[in-house]
Amino acid sequence: MKRRYADLFCGLGAFHTAFGKLDKDYECVFACDIDEKVRHIYEMNHGIAPHGDINALDIEAMPDFDILCAGFPCQPFSISGKKRGFEDTRGTLFFDVCRIIDEKKPKVVVLENVKHFLHHDKKRTISTVLNSLQDLGYNISYKILNTKDFGLPQNRERIFIVGSLSGSFDFDQMKNTKSNPLAHFLDKSGDFEYLK
Repeated sequence: MKRRYADLFCGLGAFHTAFGKLDKDYECVFACDIDEKVRHIYEMNHGIAPHGDINALDIEAMPDFDILCAGFPCQPFSISGKKRGFEDTRGTLFFDVCRIIDEKKPKVVVLENVKHFLHHDKKRTISTVLNSLQDLGYNISYKILNTKDFGLPQNRERIFIVGSLSGSFDFDQMKNTKSNPLAHFLDKSGDFEYLK
């Protein structure tokens, strides 16, 4: 039996790609993103047409799923932005995720955001998020992860928050993979000597 997941704020499909690499036991049954062009590319790449604005979703009409994934908007929490957090309407979209969690009760919740999310507003933001998820009945684990530790030629740190209705996720069980240099991913016929 396949494990079903929802891909909120799906973008081009990072979560979808990750689940696809695990095995065929995972099935995306719902996706949404406000950006029309992104939705079009997601559908072309993954064969599922995402819904639009999360605020307009009929939660009761959503299919049931075991795992909820959400890389909710990072601009309000990023050191590159104005850092308005929950005072920015994009920042409040986390609470829409909570409404969906409350209604659908997935077994696992996986949230992703920028590294600075952990320190935003003197850690009050992360405290609000953790408390909200715990109030919904989830055991919470979180950690900053870097793509360079998982086989990608990129130094990109993100916070991952995992909530589970039973047990807790153990980040220490994750295995790191040495990254290949960027030249490994480039066209072999090009002259990329400066990248070696």
